[in-house]
Amino acid sequence: MLFRNKPDLTENDVTSKGLYLRRREFIRLGAGVLGAMTLGGLACGPAMAARSLKIVKKTNLTPDEKLTNYDAVVGYNNFYEFGTGKTDPAENAKGFVTDPWSVKIDGEVEKPGIYALEDLIDFNQLEQRIYRLRCVEAWSMVIPWIGVPLACVMKKVAPLSKAKYVAFETLLDPKQMPGQHRSVLNWPYREGLRMDEAAHDLTFLAVGLFDDILPNQNGAPVRLVVPWKYGFKSIKSIVRISFTEQQPPTSWNMLAPREYGFYANVNPAVSHPRWSQATERRIGNFFRQDTLPFNGYAEQVAGLYSGMDLRKNY
Repeated sequence: MLFRNKPDLTENDVTSKGLYLRRREFIRLGAGVLGAMTLGGLACGPAMAARSLKIVKKTNLTPDEKLTNYDAVVGYNNFYEFGTGKTDPAENAKGFVTDPWSVKIDGEVEKPGIYALEDLIDFNQLEQRIYRLRCVEAWSMVIPWIGVPLACVMKKVAPLSKAKYVAFETLLDPKQMPGQHRSVLNWPYREGLRMDEAAHDLTFLAVGLFDDILPNQNGAPVRLVVPWKYGFKSIKSIVRISFTEQQPPTSWNMLAPREYGFYANVNPAVSHPRWSQATERRIGNFFRQDTLPFNGYAEQVAGLYSGMDLRKNY
């Protein structure tokens, strides 16, 4: 259907996931395997008209790592639209309205328009994928996301051959997003990927996490997840996806290009100007651990950057 239209906690205080699961009713997980790795081979059927999180595939891409506690995932966030503190988003996003929701598709694309979320995301083909999340601030989590590959949406709207990049924008609504009253960033929040990055099977549009819909503070109702890049690339509460010939401007890169590159691939060998990226603090763990190149997904994505200087193109 087109054109429709604080908690105040520390890492040691969080409720266990097991206790959380016992106090709520959840949709049970289905089983399955990771889909095809190419855009043309993905199962991208027609969308349904309801946000039902019936998971049809379950994939663990971090099999040797423990999930981050649910309450830490939803209580410790960077979402500057709702405040700059880690617990601000959980408190300030409580009244955020995410239904109905629409996403504008424009630029070099065959089927532009304003799509209801239910028409853009196929809620009959939801997957759960467990990914690492590595923040540029050198902390990390392991999160089970629910959603679909971005490639499925790209197939649906049919980018033209002229499109070389995909640009994203977050909702601009200071009445609902109090952080936008402050000039921390040049609003709305913007991000972008190269077309081959966007079409890669690991690139994910999430509408849920653990076994529930995406909480407001985590980017409801739809956010990007690019697990081999620093977390600021995974833009939240998306209202616009544009296909462009030129590299799009991105928020943190515009603010401080020396500190935040366009690519923002996780690279322990390239320090942030103000701290090392060689190690990270996994939320919930006491000791720091080594950071992995491409956040542990080098086998899948390193080929995207063959011949590039990853120090210069950071």
